[in-house]
Amino acid sequence: MAITTALVKELRERTGAGMMDCKKALLETNADIEAAIDLMRASGAAKAAKKADRVASEGLVNIAISDDNKSAVMLEVNSETDFATKGQSFIDFVNALGKLALKNKPESVEIFLAQTLDSGETVDEAREDIVAKTGENISVRRIQNVSSENGVLGFYKHGDRIAVLVVVSGNDAALAKDIAMHIAASRPECISEEQLSNNLLEREKAIFIEQAKESGKPEDIIERMIVGRMKKFVNEVTLYGQPFIKNPETSVGELLKSKHAEVRSFVRFEVGEGIEKKEASFVEEVMAQAQD
Repeated sequence: MAITTALVKELRERTGAGMMDCKKALLETNADIEAAIDLMRASGAAKAAKKADRVASEGLVNIAISDDNKSAVMLEVNSETDFATKGQSFIDFVNALGKLALKNKPESVEIFLAQTLDSGETVDEAREDIVAKTGENISVRRIQNVSSENGVLGFYKHGDRIAVLVVVSGNDAALAKDIAMHIAASRPECISEEQLSNNLLEREKAIFIEQAKESGKPEDIIERMIVGRMKKFVNEVTLYGQPFIKNPETSVGELLKSKHAEVRSFVRFEVGEGIEKKEASFVEEVMAQAQD
């Protein structure tokens, strides 16, 4: 039986897989579309394994919050291109993972991958299905559970790429949301100076000392320069030291003090942060495969 364009199109619509994968499956099954579907489903695990070493630096972040607003979970699911993240199957997959993680509160990604979705599949089996459909490496990169038993939970999402959860003492929900929005925009390293490591402070101080010495200024002035630069550095990287985005005339620490509140904890996810991208893009790989 001939492999027609219409047959390839029908298989694509029914499986969500790429054109080349559909054509290959039809060739291997002598154009039997039902057999092709079975073959593609059965080979999903193999496809996932083959693509696992390809860099997945795009994706979506998801936040799921309990009805009582006392617990939440945030996760990041990666793909190779932002094109894949716009597909409804990928979006539905990420949303389903958020709901499951909120229910089960897994302690690690490894534990989460073995848990079962409402569909009856494990998270990892569902991931392999998405790999088969998109033709891309898909990975559940990280997951974080947050509880606000001793405070109020604030959250903020900037599009689908940046998400923040923060716990603030007291019960001012509007303040917690503002702090979450600030964290999303300003990327603090930690809450306050006390949480900065001595190694980091000493390293920065050593750099400032060398820079100050090059100025040729007297020792007493150099000392004041170093103190000023260290204070500026601490304010830049700590949440409490940063100017509040809604009112730069006051720091976040001053704002919280005026509200008789403090930040208990926060977590910020940004899609792909810290992932080293390969030189060759996924699109270039696809074009190369199409020319083979």
